[in-house]
Amino acid sequence: MTAQRAGERDGDGRRPPVWVRERGGVTGAGGGVRVGERRDRWVLAAITAVAALLYGAVSFVRFAGFRAGAYDLVIFDQAVRSYARLGLPVAVIKGVHNDFGPGFTVLGDHWSPVLAVLAPLYWIHDGPATLLVAQAVLLASAAVPLWVFTRRALGVRAAHLVAVAYALSWPVVETAAFDFHEAAFAPLLTGLLLERWQAGRRVHVVLAALALLCVKEDMGLLVAGFGAMLLGRRGWRALGAALAAGGLAATWLASQVLIPLFGGRADYYWAYGALGADAGAAARTALTDPLAVVAQLGSPPVKLLTLFLLLGVTLLAALGSPILLMAAPLLAERMLASSFPNWWVPEYHYNAFVVVVVLAAGVDGVRRLCDRLEARRAPWGARAARAWAVGVVAFAVASVPFFALADLADPASYRRDARESAVAAAVAAVPDGALVEAANNLAPALSGRATVLLWDRTPRRAPWVVAVVDRRTFPFPDVAEQRARVRTLLQQGYRVRFAEAGYVVLSSATGWPGRNARATRGPPYLDVEVVTCPSPWRMRSTVCPAAEVAAAVTAAMITASSGVARLRTLRMLRTRAHGSPARCMIRHSQYSPRPMHTSATSPPTIATTCTLSSPPMSGSTSVDR
Repeated sequence: MTAQRAGERDGDGRRPPVWVRERGGVTGAGGGVRVGERRDRWVLAAITAVAALLYGAVSFVRFAGFRAGAYDLVIFDQAVRSYARLGLPVAVIKGVHNDFGPGFTVLGDHWSPVLAVLAPLYWIHDGPATLLVAQAVLLASAAVPLWVFTRRALGVRAAHLVAVAYALSWPVVETAAFDFHEAAFAPLLTGLLLERWQAGRRVHVVLAALALLCVKEDMGLLVAGFGAMLLGRRGWRALGAALAAGGLAATWLASQVLIPLFGGRADYYWAYGALGADAGAAARTALTDPLAVVAQLGSPPVKLLTLFLLLGVTLLAALGSPILLMAAPLLAERMLASSFPNWWVPEYHYNAFVVVVVLAAGVDGVRRLCDRLEARRAPWGARAARAWAVGVVAFAVASVPFFALADLADPASYRRDARESAVAAAVAAVPDGALVEAANNLAPALSGRATVLLWDRTPRRAPWVVAVVDRRTFPFPDVAEQRARVRTLLQQGYRVRFAEAGYVVLSSATGWPGRNARATRGPPYLDVEVVTCPSPWRMRSTVCPAAEVAAAVTAAMITASSGVARLRTLRMLRTRAHGSPARCMIRHSQYSPRPMHTSATSPPTIATTCTLSSPPMSGSTSVDR
């Protein structure tokens, strides 16, 4: 990214204002490098590095304090780990909790193949902390193209200030504070897209737009909005039409074809029930009752607050630029929703998709104002631009106490209290390589060394469970149900391994697979035998009346798909019940390609029984994987 030559027009067809050209906003005639350019680059590098450190600190303070969540940090951790192993991005925790199955890939949830570029980082360090570092660097890097964009338009001093305003802006800080998401890529790529357009580089614009389409399925709406904006630009209309049509087509393809192809549902995130049951019904509502659509933009009123805060990062200057049109489709997607409340509040990561667009629109709006002042020969155009830049920094600083960055100024954020010490001890009680159901905020601490499922309202029969019994945790509705789940586990034969400060660690009779799962060269084999017979006394094993056979088989399949073990055989044998309730026995046997012990004893076996709600399938099936 290089500065323009004097007299060169940018992608908007405008020359930089006279005061920008005269005071070092662009290179001088003949292409010479202005004095102090190296210093300006060091200032930009310092802003970017400090921003990355701040974002990383926010993330790691929450991670170390057990405030990160399985939803969504563990989901992305499992997905990127699968990419690093040269496979599809399987997230066992997502598939099991949302009933898609243990082999579910996140491409069936959101179309985000861009996550694959993070896979090599897992060859260096395998764990969720890697994602937090990557996110901090990606978010901070967006300051660079935004700085270049602003320098061309308003000069280098304003560029420094806008870069600082971006670094402190609440949408970026809230993204860093909420686990990890594909949104980390959006500010950098949107910044590159706008900067390359400003530089007049069409090929680069297309490449940046294609990269955006790999971030998430609805990024096509952002590309379409950009294309619509280009329709009003001389020399860009053909490309604008192509981007507008291509963006809409890409969103349809990703949501209606690619996501279902990878096991998801096309209507899974349909959030517009107030307007219609499907897209066709919502379109009819828009045509027949447009006031209902307008009313939905402000219902609930927090949507208006979010929009005001978002435009506030530019002191409303973004309203004076057509660049804001680029963000309109994506904002409409969120603000017209009647479900998924996280979409329209200031918290979380959704505003990161448009924050650079809004700031660039603010820069362009101020530049247009300066152009009008220059045309009238007003002497204070430069002062107006700098005053605006100082104002956006002041707004960003004033917002800090109300958002996650304020945690860094709280000494309590760096002290481990008795409760956090109990959490650390509970997590340490789970052996490496285990298959574990963990409460939402404990799961990230285990994800790097165990196969983690979300401890939820459905029994999964994992060998290890880490529960919370003194405060509500996602996805339970209340503490009473959490305590009932623990009582059920105890009735099924689980034993308490740790209990302190409201945290309980339980394991099944043997705690399989345990630490010895990693003692072999390669994953051990897993044999699963399901035997059904009419009489429970024929089974010499512990009776677990609350269990279901599907849960036990699913646990075995999860273990196999996660790489902890390889599923060698799955057999279902049945004898006729003769009118008695059908019952079954699940036998998990652990084998290894090489002996784990020198003794000749048989491998450990877990045997459980449960009542079937319907007779099982007959016959015998063997599956080799």
